[in-house]
Amino acid sequence: MAKKNIDWSGLGFGYVKTDKRFVSEYKNGHWDEGRLTDDEKIVINECAGVLQYAQTVFEGLKAYTTVDGHIVTFRPDLNAARLEDSAKRLEIPPYPQDKFIDAVVKTVEANQDYVPPYGTGATLYVRPYIFGSSPVIGVKPAEEYQFRIFTTPVGPYFKGGAKPITIRVSDYDRAAPHGTGHIKAGLNYAMSLYQIVDAHNQGFDENMYLDPATRTKVEETGGANFLFITKDKTVVTPKSSSILPSITRRSLMYVAEHYLGLKVEHREVAFEELKDFEECGLCGTAAVISPVGKIYDHGREICFPSGMDDMGPVTKELYETLTGIQMGRIEAPEGWIKVIK
Repeated sequence: MAKKNIDWSGLGFGYVKTDKRFVSEYKNGHWDEGRLTDDEKIVINECAGVLQYAQTVFEGLKAYTTVDGHIVTFRPDLNAARLEDSAKRLEIPPYPQDKFIDAVVKTVEANQDYVPPYGTGATLYVRPYIFGSSPVIGVKPAEEYQFRIFTTPVGPYFKGGAKPITIRVSDYDRAAPHGTGHIKAGLNYAMSLYQIVDAHNQGFDENMYLDPATRTKVEETGGANFLFITKDKTVVTPKSSSILPSITRRSLMYVAEHYLGLKVEHREVAFEELKDFEECGLCGTAAVISPVGKIYDHGREICFPSGMDDMGPVTKELYETLTGIQMGRIEAPEGWIKVIK
């Protein structure tokens, strides 16, 4: 087997068809054993639950080539658990967690020639998802489902370095109080599309969503959790029942405390606190950390001392430590790295 003839350094963050994808079907009350297939097309009924009532949940993780040549994934057990939580909230039969990890391994193995070489900055993005496939016209859960995984090689999120971005405070809410903000459902991302397109049209990179109940506390963006650094180098992440529990955020908090010896706080963050923070970042699977240099609040600018030229020093240390763990340059905590090959 040999790597595909791909310009790894020229890859963006988009879809590239790979050789195999995994498919398992839920019928008559149970999931089948699943299979790998060459066919990337999905044929479903026009009245399928996913099309009529957005009954779908998904995950996102990556496969990497480490410094010693292994192909690995990062904490897939947490993706399996979060997919189960998401599925239960939308009345979708959960895909068993052990089978989830096995399916990820099989799919990455089958597409190992698309895992970018170490040092290119590129990775293999892995997208597991479940959707209602049987016809539903009344408002109720579907009776049949598909669990699928596809992969696509993606380039480094930051080409030419991680330059701080500018975000704005949104006038819209990402999620409702006691709603579905804490799960990874497609409908949550659909809710953010209007605002992200408008933000880009207005010259901003992202939106900051405040808590939907009082609009006085920081929540997240359309697709990432916030991370703040205080003047005394404490790492703070917002806590809310309507924030998606980011695996990257949880990993960075562990790294901050146990690798870098920093104080960490996972708590409610008042919007009025922003002016007192030294650094700000957005954390998620795609970029690990996107540094934020400035927040625009209806005519008022909140500028972080870390500036608009580079990551702040603590944010950069967090980024380099976590990516070092993922790429095998730094020893990982037990259970964080799943070796595939």
